[in-house]
Amino acid sequence: MGFCKDFVWGAATASYQVEGAAYKDGKGLNIWDVFCMDPGKVYENHNGDVACNHYELYKEDVKMMKDMGLKAYRFSVSWPRIMPEGRGRVNPKGIEFYNHLIDELVANGIEPYITLFHWDYPYELYIRGGWMNPDSVDWFAEYARVVVENFSDRVKNFITFNEPQCFIGLGHVSAEHAPALKNPLKDTFLMAHHVLMAHGKAVQAMRAAAKQPINIGYAPTGTMCYPKTNSKEDIEAARKTLFACPENPAQWSWNVSWWSDPVLFGKYPEDGLKLYEKWLPDIKPEDLKLMCQPLDFYGQNIYNGICMRAGADGTPEYVDRYAGFPKTGIQWPVTPESLYWGPKFLYERYGLPIYITENGMSCHDVVSVDGKVHDPNRIDFLGKYLYELRKSAEDGTDIRGYFQWSLMDNFEWAKGYSERFGLVYVDYVTQQRILKDSAYWYKNTIETNGSKLPF
Repeated sequence: MGFCKDFVWGAATASYQVEGAAYKDGKGLNIWDVFCMDPGKVYENHNGDVACNHYELYKEDVKMMKDMGLKAYRFSVSWPRIMPEGRGRVNPKGIEFYNHLIDELVANGIEPYITLFHWDYPYELYIRGGWMNPDSVDWFAEYARVVVENFSDRVKNFITFNEPQCFIGLGHVSAEHAPALKNPLKDTFLMAHHVLMAHGKAVQAMRAAAKQPINIGYAPTGTMCYPKTNSKEDIEAARKTLFACPENPAQWSWNVSWWSDPVLFGKYPEDGLKLYEKWLPDIKPEDLKLMCQPLDFYGQNIYNGICMRAGADGTPEYVDRYAGFPKTGIQWPVTPESLYWGPKFLYERYGLPIYITENGMSCHDVVSVDGKVHDPNRIDFLGKYLYELRKSAEDGTDIRGYFQWSLMDNFEWAKGYSERFGLVYVDYVTQQRILKDSAYWYKNTIETNGSKLPF
């Protein structure tokens, strides 16, 4: 037993984080282009103008993927590269770039997985109100149609949104990410409502425009919960906490059920409706019907989790981490159990095949005197997390694939280039790529379909 024989082993990136060519070949501005112009918003005033220059070096990068044995590559399409104003006019040079990338992937036996939106919102639409504007639903559906019309003859797998919790929560609640606003809570709930409607309308548009049968999914994120013990009480405490809406309204966006229940069940969770009642928009039955379109798989980005137990009265209790608890370079806790319990709970609740659409760690990677990049911490991390994922599959969770974040070091949003998540080291001055030790480890893991995990 183990992973299914056709398990999808891949790696992932996002357009703004790797492509560069920010002002080339007719690409329009996105909110991150503008955000990075504001001094002090990003670590050491870094920006994505050049990033990893994937726009020009994609052939080298695809060869690198092939050398690593990747079966699939998940990448996002830049909305303003395709449609510079976000609607209407289509940029032929943008279409051309993604055609070339897709053709190169297919020629090398690598399955493309396209994410429609990974945060680089067109600036021209932002100044028209962005997600606050009810027309944003139609804008996104139009863009989705254009993408599928152009690429679905070769691409079978599409994801609508990556981490709406982040682009709404970090962009409009906490102001840590573009466009760096602290909107009134009522406005943020309206934006989220439009995002979910846009997801549904995009799914309809994509299926109507597809040139072959396609698979469509959705990729939220969230901190997973795992039980202190395998007692039924602790397991239930972890499950209950995972799907509960935060009582603190300032943290409302950081949950699973508010974002996924409408998409899969056609309704918002009851606890959230009660907690957030005074900030909610007018929720029409037809809105909920639109959000809930049939999907083929459920993607989840999982990096870590929290440990829960049942208290004396059965109430879920957080289990404090011990002194010296392991952390990644970016200071996220290392919790391999989250890749067992997270997919298990999600599959039990939503019933769709699960893809881990992001998982990985930031390390303080350097080029050693031998010219190589040794990252034993990442190998240890991946070995332990994938071992837990395999156990979850063996215990009945329908897990179809895993995408490591990320293929290569890249622009890590407000952290700039200070964090390295890649299997491939990037020298941002020379654009040299170096496969890290973890890349070779991952290649072996792919070749053995994870049968030798954890190491």
